[in-house]
Amino acid sequence: MAQGNKFQSIAILVVAEILTLSLWFISAAVLPEMVAESQMSPMRQALLSSAVQAGFVVGALISAFLGLADRFDPRRVFMVCAVTAGVANAVLLVAPIGGVLAIFMRFVTGALLAGAYPVGMKIAAGWGTKDRGLLIGLLVGAVTLGSASPHLASLLGGADWRTAVSITSVAAILGGFLVLASGLGPYHARAKRFDINCIKVAWTDRRIRLAYGGYLGHMWELYAMWAWIGVVAATSYSATMPNNEAVEFAKLTAFLAIGLGGVACVIGGLFADKIGKPEVTIIAMVVSGACAVGTALTFGGPAWLTFVLILLWGISIVPDSPQFSAIVADTAVAENAGSLMTLQTALGFALTILTVQLAPLLAETTGWPVVLIILGLGPVFGVFSMSRLRQLTGRKPTPSPAKT
Repeated sequence: MAQGNKFQSIAILVVAEILTLSLWFISAAVLPEMVAESQMSPMRQALLSSAVQAGFVVGALISAFLGLADRFDPRRVFMVCAVTAGVANAVLLVAPIGGVLAIFMRFVTGALLAGAYPVGMKIAAGWGTKDRGLLIGLLVGAVTLGSASPHLASLLGGADWRTAVSITSVAAILGGFLVLASGLGPYHARAKRFDINCIKVAWTDRRIRLAYGGYLGHMWELYAMWAWIGVVAATSYSATMPNNEAVEFAKLTAFLAIGLGGVACVIGGLFADKIGKPEVTIIAMVVSGACAVGTALTFGGPAWLTFVLILLWGISIVPDSPQFSAIVADTAVAENAGSLMTLQTALGFALTILTVQLAPLLAETTGWPVVLIILGLGPVFGVFSMSRLRQLTGRKPTPSPAKT
């Protein structure tokens, strides 16, 4: 296909991803209003967010076992999952707030998003090889902006959380239909189905094992921060300003922090293709870990200082994310790369179930500053793993040739 079609297709795919992934954190974005209306317990508040992660893990594994994106046009897989996820999200409008049905629908939404996020990366990767770090960075950037958008929808919807839920549901449905207008690139190929033997390779190949370790350290911090940063900011700001103002400022903070991370993904992708993918991951995790600790130390202090640190945290917490997948793809034997990336994603999101669920429960007993410092331990482990990988492989892992 023509180069112009490449840019057009990637642009369409990015917009569709942003619209669809707006579903991910909508419950976290409107949580203060939902709690004020229903007095949900901390356990149910956590379940509303962690259910999405659990659903995503289950959905990703099912999709891989069935080979849905292999046997069917990935754009149609994306469309069906996005539209259905939008409908599932809309059930929150009629379900009892924080009830079993609402939590189950968040689980279903997460499972369906597994047909949008990884499938979107598959479509993007089909458009290039030398600039694949940038292409995947663009898609993860879109996912990040989509994850930030519920906070903007909540800000625009004011105290009416149902308006924000309605906006994101419609956005996902539109994103699902929009992706059909994108094309498939010249490097698009049918990915392998999940192979259980890849688990053995992930453990026995030290390079892949270290890349997994870096990714898990990254995921320890990422989704817990994204899920609860609005609550963290509101709690911190309320120490120095009226509660209503603190909540509104926190919504803006969360949107900017997560959204700017999406822009950083693109910049990180550009640098990864030049200076090396491990280098980008190490730099990002050093900065994000330091910002987590800094946010803890300024918690309840001057709002402007906490605001700046949260923004820096959001900018640095995600540009390493696409590079972990790219490293595995570069290192793995070609016919196993898809399965190994699927397994990597599933393990990472499984870990987020723990961190997202436990963060508010731990905060209730120890306070948010302690939780933030604990989250900062993830990047420490990630930097250790990626430093070992860099020493082992040199500047860049050499891509494995495809079998002929």
